[in-house]
Amino acid sequence: MTLLDLTPRTATSDRMAALPVVIIGAGPIGLAAAANLVERGIDFTILEVGDRVSSSIRLWGHTRLFSPWRHLIDPAARRLLEAAGWSAPTDDGRAPKGRELVDEYLESLAALPQIGSRIRFGTRVVAVAREGMDRTRSAGRAQTPFLVRLQTSDGAVEELSGRAVIDASGTYTTPNPLASTGLDPIGAAEVGDLVLHALPDVLGADRASFAGAHTVVVGAGHSAANTLTGLARLAEDEPGTRVTWLIRNPSAVRVSSSPDDELADRAKLGSRVDRLVDSGQITLVDSFEISRLQNQDGGVRLTGRRRGEDVFLDADVVVNATGFRPDLSMLREVRLDLDDIVEAPRRLAPLIDPNLHSCGTVSPHGFAELRHPEPGFFLVGMKSYGRAPTFLLATGYEQVRSIAAWLDGDMSAATEVQLTLPATGVCSTDLGSGGGSCCS
Repeated sequence: MTLLDLTPRTATSDRMAALPVVIIGAGPIGLAAAANLVERGIDFTILEVGDRVSSSIRLWGHTRLFSPWRHLIDPAARRLLEAAGWSAPTDDGRAPKGRELVDEYLESLAALPQIGSRIRFGTRVVAVAREGMDRTRSAGRAQTPFLVRLQTSDGAVEELSGRAVIDASGTYTTPNPLASTGLDPIGAAEVGDLVLHALPDVLGADRASFAGAHTVVVGAGHSAANTLTGLARLAEDEPGTRVTWLIRNPSAVRVSSSPDDELADRAKLGSRVDRLVDSGQITLVDSFEISRLQNQDGGVRLTGRRRGEDVFLDADVVVNATGFRPDLSMLREVRLDLDDIVEAPRRLAPLIDPNLHSCGTVSPHGFAELRHPEPGFFLVGMKSYGRAPTFLLATGYEQVRSIAAWLDGDMSAATEVQLTLPATGVCSTDLGSGGGSCCS
């Protein structure tokens, strides 16, 4: 038996400095964070749940983004790639699809030795804490390394230490529930296989699920609009295919075309949906508040209230395009300061409030707005926006540039945040309208 050393220990700054920054997620923002840390000579480890980079984007890779290439490439990443002989895709003003973003940019970035050698795939983060202390303990907290518990694809559980944690894990895999209350509708578990995630590949891999069927798309945002236009095209080739668009508000302002929108592909999407509704190819049902789902003859019956009356709507399949929310379950032992409404960092929330801001009117922000009471912990990218649907990749790139500068002790660069975004018209006028992602 070994005698325990009970001498009180205090983590030294030397040990903290020797530990890597832990980046959660190998999507565009996580990889951009890595690129900025490479330029500053700061060690890091990237933990990615998928077996390849950008596993979430690959799920909706058939979908076209709204931003052209000039807004999609992180400046630090571009410098590293061009130094290695990479040439950026031609920017003709056209927005690429998700799979193009991965194949033509992110795969190349992750293949750089100084980044690829530090990515651990098949690794799910299940908890973040401080070594030897829960969230209630304060003494020496800022000088104590982070502890990140993870589970590998073979089921093994491990822990690693870090000087800081940058959570860039995104929100795509945690959709908002269908019910207007923000809860899962009663009976949701009974029809789980018939309720599909946002942005299915309607014209490709998922075609068989929709051909000849009646699909109800729920949601008032651009994720819904992308699916609706795909279903309308499918209906032209597949007899019996019907499309219903269900929203909880009287109108779908988010997807309406705007003459002020400098993102041309997004403006065109809104116009297409308007025309499809006007022509009757899409049936719009507004003011429908879902409360219950049940199996009905092998399909789904959606029950709820509409203008004060009990109503129901039957479908063969339902697409949940009600937007996304952050998964905060792994952060129970981290001291967070989140806005009560949108679940974004409290200092950031007023800058991204979808009741007031579009994607293009969000102010530049960096480490200062993203700070939490837990020193060295940051939510970045889509996850930093909580439930707000107004995120642009360019915004996330500036976030991680500022954070990398702060970690390097370069306060001048960390505080001088700058960002030029396209004007995008109105993204949202009602936080409760249940829309999908606004500005991919």
